[in-house]
Amino acid sequence: MASPSVVLDDRLLIEELLVGLPKTRRRVEFHTTSYWYYRACRAAAIGAGGHLSGPFEQLPVGEQERAIISLLELRDDIGLPDPRVTIPLMVEIAGRHTRLNLLNMEATAMARLLRGTVWLSEASAAGILPGVLDDEGVAWATIAIA
Repeated sequence: MASPSVVLDDRLLIEELLVGLPKTRRRVEFHTTSYWYYRACRAAAIGAGGHLSGPFEQLPVGEQERAIISLLELRDDIGLPDPRVTIPLMVEIAGRHTRLNLLNMEATAMARLLRGTVWLSEASAAGILPGVLDDEGVAWATIAIA
């Protein structure tokens, strides 16, 4: 039996790569979206002091460089979407949620394709995505970062 699929938002992706997320009772397969991966990489490499780049800025310089490289060379066990499959579903979702941005459309489509759960950081859970996920029948959970 396959492990359940989890789609990590950008902040949780960073947390997993830097220190690891809290272990669940059962094994899960981690995935993220292209846009969340891009935002995490941009925050790591360029930084701006926000909730995405803050974890990198708190590291000593040598560790910072290693952490950025680990993000830019994403682990093989973290899945990324196939645009040939994801984009047609994004277009379908856009028809129902005309004000939804591209980042959230991709997250919703990916979770639907995987029949997975979206794990959101507290900042992401405060946005509009949870309501869209509910409308689309996608499971989601807020994951607190210590």
